Amino acid sequence: MSEDFFQGYKGAALEVLKKFNVRVWGQANVNTTRGIFQGTILPRSENDDDQHIVMKIITGYNIGVDIANITEMIETGYKKANYKIPEKEFPYTDGFPKVKLIGTGGTIASRLDYRTGAVIPAFSPGELYGAVPELADICNLTTEKVFAVFSENMGPEQYKKLAIAIGKEIENGIDGIIIGHGTDTLSHTAAALTFMVQNPPVPIVLVGSQRSSDRPSSDAALNLMHATTAAGHGDIAEVMVCMFGPTSDEYGLLHRGTRVRKMHSSYRSTFRTIGDVPLASVTRKGVVPIKPEYNHRRKDRNVTILPFFEEKVAIIYYYPNMQPDIIDSLVENGYKGIIIAGTGLGHVNKPLYPAIERATAKGVHMFMCVQTLWGYAHMFVYDTGRDLMAKGVIPAMNMLPETAYIKLGWVLGQTNDPEKVREMMLTPVNDEITPREPYNGYLIYQGGVKEVEEFIKKVHK
Repeated sequence: MSEDFFQGYKGAALEVLKKFNVRVWGQANVNTTRGIFQGTILPRSENDDDQHIVMKIITGYNIGVDIANITEMIETGYKKANYKIPEKEFPYTDGFPKVKLIGTGGTIASRLDYRTGAVIPAFSPGELYGAVPELADICNLTTEKVFAVFSENMGPEQYKKLAIAIGKEIENGIDGIIIGHGTDTLSHTAAALTFMVQNPPVPIVLVGSQRSSDRPSSDAALNLMHATTAAGHGDIAEVMVCMFGPTSDEYGLLHRGTRVRKMHSSYRSTFRTIGDVPLASVTRKGVVPIKPEYNHRRKDRNVTILPFFEEKVAIIYYYPNMQPDIIDSLVENGYKGIIIAGTGLGHVNKPLYPAIERATAKGVHMFMCVQTLWGYAHMFVYDTGRDLMAKGVIPAMNMLPETAYIKLGWVLGQTNDPEKVREMMLTPVNDEITPREPYNGYLIYQGGVKEVEEFIKKVHK
């Protein structure tokens, strides 16, 4: 057979395919020492090894089969896949809200090029309609790709461009805004936009997906439908993150941009509001508020855009035996602000004290958060905390460390005056600091305990 039938395969794996006369995109029964697998043979990335054959089994999941375990392969059919995303004209419906989807590089609806491992995004209205036709029942959608980067490459430059783009859309009369974004730093961008886009009259919803669109368990389409519903029809005019609530597909949750965090590497329900309850739940039928107080949608076009950020800001996670040269090196490299994620109520070891004094003496602004995530930095309780405050470290109350990092960068982008920096950092913009944490804002259970196991049987994860 032609080499075109063995896309990406090489070496020993290629010889196995040739031996059994099985092609890429062929449906096959693969007999192995570990059982029989049925499915479609997929291409391999040119950079992968030559010891495995990749299949999409009949459940829709992909597996790698070690060629050392293969005893026989039988091709039962053949149908070459089409990478192109179907495109249909997005219909316009009178009376539907106008929603703008701004792309940053996150692939909320996509297909995977198995040969290269690259994700082919669905982004134009026509592509999105072809991938998720239900969107046409929710809104009139337009799209714009502002830039295309992986979420780990998002930063101040992108935050500022997004804020300015959002301001223009609001000025032009949009009814709601969605931002497609990778999940890894979704909460950082949500916090940045909360500070840079204040008092918006319409919902601003960041959305991503934990699992790619080619997987049966993908959350991409439903997250997009929920985000579109919240942006077009919801009453909450804030910067929010919209992702799965439970791991099932019953509903999504809307999280306030300053209190949300990704808490699991692969769960679809990874995003959680920390130290509080979510803003609302959302289904395709609408948005149901959970918190009674929020910023309501308005008809005016007024919004405050503050696209500022000082890049010389760092966050350090304290660990036992941390050495002072870490702080000294940041100061020597011109950093103007440092967030410390300290232990307990906001503590670090005594060997760091001289470095902290040197930093504050040179005008570096230092704030303390707690690495426990839940709870407050209470630095007046123990001698360690009081000593650190005397050396210039300011407790950041119950700000999440990542949110405090983003806010300090935003504040220092506007002023370097110590009193003004302190005032702005400790004055909440939108619940990054709260006067108290509700009893149901801290829920971490331990499996194996009788009452927890009984509870789990009654509810979803």
